[in-house]
Amino acid sequence: MEWLLSICLGVGLSAACGFRIFVPMLGLSIAAQAGHLQFAHGFEWIGSPAALVCFGVATVIEIIAFYVPWLDNVLDTMATPAAVVAGTILTASVVTDMSPLMQWSVALIAGGGAAGVVQTGTVLLRGASTATTGGTANFMVSTVEAVGATGTTILAIVLPVLAALGVLALISYVLYRLVNRRPASDPVAEKSPPKQLLL
Repeated sequence: MEWLLSICLGVGLSAACGFRIFVPMLGLSIAAQAGHLQFAHGFEWIGSPAALVCFGVATVIEIIAFYVPWLDNVLDTMATPAAVVAGTILTASVVTDMSPLMQWSVALIAGGGAAGVVQTGTVLLRGASTATTGGTANFMVSTVEAVGATGTTILAIVLPVLAALGVLALISYVLYRLVNRRPASDPVAEKSPPKQLLL
């Protein structure tokens, strides 16, 4: 049963990486400092005081940077692959009682996948905000992302199963929106008159 809880914890933290990369890392480091959890072998450094300071500084810089107009769109481009890597590492760091092969397979599929899907959703949301408001409403998107990262991180650490269920619901919604996106209409095709059949 412990392995299931560790996977739920990893998935929740990985999804938080889709909102902000360093917030879940900071939360995990704080939880380790408080003695709330233990890491898989080789990841104990995440709970070190030095890592805590680094994650704290990086979190502040990341949150502030996403409030800078147009820089947020540039950061989104770089954050997508970084979120997948961070989600994979975070899941691997908390998944225990598994062989290394299973540990990294679960980390890549569940952790990296969750982070990638959530990050894709935030990229689409910011892109829509930029296209419709010229970026003036992007600060609201950044605020939602920061709150989402913080809330998901806390929920994953305190109630990992509930966090995992919430992540599954969010991923399902994002995938549904991606599959059902309407393609842009072709203005040339709309303006051209219908062809008449030759007898």
